[in-house]
Amino acid sequence: MTSSALSTSAGTIASKWAVVVLFALSRGPRRHGELVDLVGGISRKVLTQTLRRLQSYGLIERRAYAEAPPRVEYSLTDLGQTLTGPIAALTDWAKTYGDAVANFQEAAQRTIRFLRTSACASGSCPPRGRVGHGRCGTSAAR
Repeated sequence: MTSSALSTSAGTIASKWAVVVLFALSRGPRRHGELVDLVGGISRKVLTQTLRRLQSYGLIERRAYAEAPPRVEYSLTDLGQTLTGPIAALTDWAKTYGDAVANFQEAAQRTIRFLRTSACASGSCPPRGRVGHGRCGTSAAR
């Protein structure tokens, strides 16, 4: 695999919502409203953009039924089906190690806040000409 092919492949599913939408579709065809409920936290606009992008990559198909009211379903293509294994593995990994990753992120944020606060307290954080300069989040006067 060339680096260009790898970059394109990784970019295909690297968006915030792509993997989640693909996972939701791995259980079978879904309507737009069902996907909004299943995915949770995604706006209808962002879901539509994600579905269009995945469709342009050939990973999902959009099927519109000639009914009243109109019905549209999204499903994985054969190419999209090839991602169910890797997505399931990633999901299992997240279930096992997600809390550990979150704990590391929280610890890193605490360290950053501490370093910023102590830099300002020591006077090494340059002021922006006002009390509570906001550069490090403190409001101490100089």
